[in-house]
Amino acid sequence: MQPIGDEAQLGRIQAAAERTAAQELGNVGLPIVDGSRSFPRGRMPAARDRVKSKRLPPVSRSPIIALMSDAAKPAYDALLIVSFGGPERREDVLPFLENVLRGKLVPRARMLEVAEHYYHFGGKSPINDQNRALIEALRTKLVAEGPELPIYFGNRNWHPLLPETLAKMADDGVHRALAFFTSAFSSYSGCRQYRENVADAQREVGARAPHIDKLRGFFNHPGFLAAVSDRVGEAIDRVPAAHRPTTRLIYTAHSISRTMADNCRYEAQLAEACRLVSLSLGRDDWRLAYQSRSGPPSQPWLGPDIGDELRRAADEGIRAVVVEPIGFLSDHLEVAYDLDTEAQALAGELGLHMVRAATVGTHPRFVAMIRELVLERLTSGSTRQTLGRLPPCADVCPADCCLPPTRPMEGQRPT
Repeated sequence: MQPIGDEAQLGRIQAAAERTAAQELGNVGLPIVDGSRSFPRGRMPAARDRVKSKRLPPVSRSPIIALMSDAAKPAYDALLIVSFGGPERREDVLPFLENVLRGKLVPRARMLEVAEHYYHFGGKSPINDQNRALIEALRTKLVAEGPELPIYFGNRNWHPLLPETLAKMADDGVHRALAFFTSAFSSYSGCRQYRENVADAQREVGARAPHIDKLRGFFNHPGFLAAVSDRVGEAIDRVPAAHRPTTRLIYTAHSISRTMADNCRYEAQLAEACRLVSLSLGRDDWRLAYQSRSGPPSQPWLGPDIGDELRRAADEGIRAVVVEPIGFLSDHLEVAYDLDTEAQALAGELGLHMVRAATVGTHPRFVAMIRELVLERLTSGSTRQTLGRLPPCADVCPADCCLPPTRPMEGQRPT
């Protein structure tokens, strides 16, 4: 399976999604959005017209740049990338984990066990460097195609911390900024808690802190889905040819507690994204599993675990699996250890040929998607691109979005 072009990839994802979703959409009256117009109640354009419409909506770069230059002050004067953070050296590991787990019901023995995962890689998490690579790719994109916004980087749990970054933004004269959270799926950890972190940082910086507006979630944005589909297709190409037709796709995401999952759309969004990617690749045999659980055994968390799913595949006679960490945007430590080390070792014991697909990382379509999300907010009346059965996420999170768990926080964190 060769990686396919951007236009064809999006057309393939949308066509497959619409074929299976049209009836459901018609039944509930949800629109299908193709990037330039909506088709209510299951009315869809011809496939040839859909492919032609996969570019940005008609309100493209030129009017947006005119809007920014004609106004006395641009609507937004910066972009903030908000992420989880990770240690950059061995001596940072325990202070970092203490930040992560403060106030959460995680035994210290479990914290020390996780610390060993970091020590296995020299005490440095790759997540900060991967975020810097994404920022550099995005900066290049904005300089080439606009809008030319400065990009800042702030983390929840380790340097550069959000209060440090917002203070720097204030020093630079930033008044209003858009924020991109490095989490595609809705949960307390991946949405509301980041908004709380930003608000806490604003209070710490004081009255001069910039106003921050979050960009919408993107689990069903065509750019994200196209990038994931490319990564999975590349991984399938690495499976021995004899096993490719029967290869099982296993998507993974960070497990969260049932009490957290009950307050958000995490499971539904993950299932929909996995379905759409599988449809784009013509693959029917796929599963969604979870990884990186860190709460006490007495608390129910989302499953099945990736290890259990690998055992199930082996029991059912599957010879090869492709594992795609769809819940993660970069190949950081939880991917490198939990999948590339532990899951790969288990697959070997089970006689499974396991290929781990890359995360979206700096895939050009994903980088372009972030720019598109920015353009949406700079252009009045612009269309929100989305695919599948679920509507696009709201620009402004509603009051009941991603409420915290009903019990004290456990050690969970989709990134």
